[in-house]
Amino acid sequence: MNKDKEIYGIDISKSVFDVYSESAGHLQMANDQKGFKLLLKSLPERALVVMEATGYYHYRLAQYLYKKGVEVSVVNPLCVKRFIQMKLAKVKTDKSDAKWICEYGQKNEVPLYNALTDVQAECLQLFRLLDVYVKKSTATKNKLHGETTLDIPSRVVYKSLQRNLKHLKKEIEVLELRLLELVKQDQEQQLTLLQTIPGIGMKTALFLIVVTDGFKKFESASQLCSYVGITPTIKISGSSVRGRSKISKVGNKKLRNLLFLAAFSACNYNKACKALFDRIVAKGKSKKLALIAVANKLLKQAFAIAKSGLPYDENYVSKLA
Repeated sequence: MNKDKEIYGIDISKSVFDVYSESAGHLQMANDQKGFKLLLKSLPERALVVMEATGYYHYRLAQYLYKKGVEVSVVNPLCVKRFIQMKLAKVKTDKSDAKWICEYGQKNEVPLYNALTDVQAECLQLFRLLDVYVKKSTATKNKLHGETTLDIPSRVVYKSLQRNLKHLKKEIEVLELRLLELVKQDQEQQLTLLQTIPGIGMKTALFLIVVTDGFKKFESASQLCSYVGITPTIKISGSSVRGRSKISKVGNKKLRNLLFLAAFSACNYNKACKALFDRIVAKGKSKKLALIAVANKLLKQAFAIAKSGLPYDENYVSKLA
């Protein structure tokens, strides 16, 4: 528990970060090396620094403190948001947010942060940029399709879109090759094992390893499924509210989409997934719901393979899956 530690809540932004603890009160420091050193000097020996995952902004400070031997926890912003809402807070500022994060750390068992290696850090950077380029590529394809439906499309616009799409394709290929090279350095065996699962291709296996840090981030398959966002949510209240079951969608959207696409292939070539799909459809459920269940099954199979270190065997049912 955190009772024997001095909790420091940090709300971080582009240029500054606000710090709050019960002993020191509120402080504001620059989000740079000078501010990091100033914070480090002010921390007691038994400090636990809690901050929200805020994309790029929290990363440098979390890495710096970890390497200096300070215990750090990077928590999901949605958890803190729900905590604040539960308290019916009427004031929201950077100063108050730091105080709420501190209280969240005091009331909850928060996970400890593990610093990324240089390889892991580069993989995540590549992953994020790939996501940006893929979205741009899809938007460009849609725009190109839209222009071709015009009776008299602009030749200049059409050619410009084609050049842009060609350039994005080349950049995506370069990034994917570098990502593959880095993953092979650390996790070549796991990359090979995951691809023994019918339905899991190179790209899905690659992204699974990067996002989960080689499946080290999760202790159970259910935790992983919740993180990706393919666990069902049920909305029932009293006798009148009977909402349809949906997936949570609170998780990694890119990985969720890849798994959903992999589910189509798994329905044809993965014995367990095909049986699951047929069973759900036979009960009168929609094919979309069946595909989501297959994606969930694929993820559990991947977790089992990664943890066991054994290739996929369709006749072997692992307890982990």
